[in-house]
Amino acid sequence: MKITNVVVDVLEVPVENAYVAAGRQVAANWHVAARIRTSDGVEGFGYIVKTGEQLMRSVAQAARELGETLVGMNVLETEAAWQKMAAAGKWAGPGGLLHWAIAPLDIAMWDAAGKILGQPLYRLLGGYRDHIPAYASDWLWYSLSNDQLAESAQNHAKNGYPAIKLRLGKELTPKQQAERARLAGNAAGADVAVMVDGTESWDLPYARAAGRLFQEAGVTWLEDPVNHADVAGLASLAAELDIPVTGGENLYTLDQFRHTLEARAVDVAILDLFRVGGITPWRKIAALAESHRVQISGHVAPEFHVHLLAAAPNGQIVEYMPRSTAILQEMPEPKNGILTAPDRPGHGLILDQAAFDRCRVA
Repeated sequence: MKITNVVVDVLEVPVENAYVAAGRQVAANWHVAARIRTSDGVEGFGYIVKTGEQLMRSVAQAARELGETLVGMNVLETEAAWQKMAAAGKWAGPGGLLHWAIAPLDIAMWDAAGKILGQPLYRLLGGYRDHIPAYASDWLWYSLSNDQLAESAQNHAKNGYPAIKLRLGKELTPKQQAERARLAGNAAGADVAVMVDGTESWDLPYARAAGRLFQEAGVTWLEDPVNHADVAGLASLAAELDIPVTGGENLYTLDQFRHTLEARAVDVAILDLFRVGGITPWRKIAALAESHRVQISGHVAPEFHVHLLAAAPNGQIVEYMPRSTAILQEMPEPKNGILTAPDRPGHGLILDQAAFDRCRVA
């Protein structure tokens, strides 16, 4: 069970249809993938994903250096390994690039641990359940025309999703934003909840006005209405509005989540597996949220988050927007709005090695 080898690669994984997000063209999803092999021949793998190339090679190099510190360690000792990597790179953290570099290694260790023990990840994490409701988040960009948005909302409804989430920018007035949400809801039908993501693009007065209009429009989720650092602003919105205020995907550390939760700044905490540094710290943040009686969700990466959220008693819903389908033999897919974790050992994902090799760029 000793770690004998760590390999880190950078992948450029083309998307089927390029799109515009945050004002820029997205033609590929960039991955930093780690593979960890043990003395008994078991290999675990993990990866992080971003829509842009910037700094991904730097993250990969940092992961390679951190991976060298793992050689000789017991792959089951995930906490010890995480702390060792955090200490090795402490001058660059906590958070930031350090966490992005640790995450693929940590995920790979958990995958290997599951394979050695013959258990799926959700069961290693407590096995509260093996499934979680999923909402649709893909192809609901603010760059879409109203007709395109309506068509996408209808398609998601036909595929059985109980909820859809729209991205909203700052180009429209609050009234226009609410009208866009209402349009999507009408297209999806009364049985589909409408969620909105402000993408941290509004100031507090705008968010307050928009939030009230969203309530009238029947929106059920208001994500990232203001910058995550404006904890007081988020707390005031959460107190004033009936619609749940959600956020947290831009937070890195346990202390940042503690500060946000103690301020009652979010009704649902969103955890980004990659940004927090992998599964090992993710569990602690989930437990912290549970202690504050706050439910949690995950930011993208549904193939990993399905295990984590299913295992957490306060797991509420998973965002379904897969970005790694092209390098896997099979991506878990929701059925009737429910995403079920693979029952194979580890995270249960299997690389498509030919596709992986084609996409490798460094």
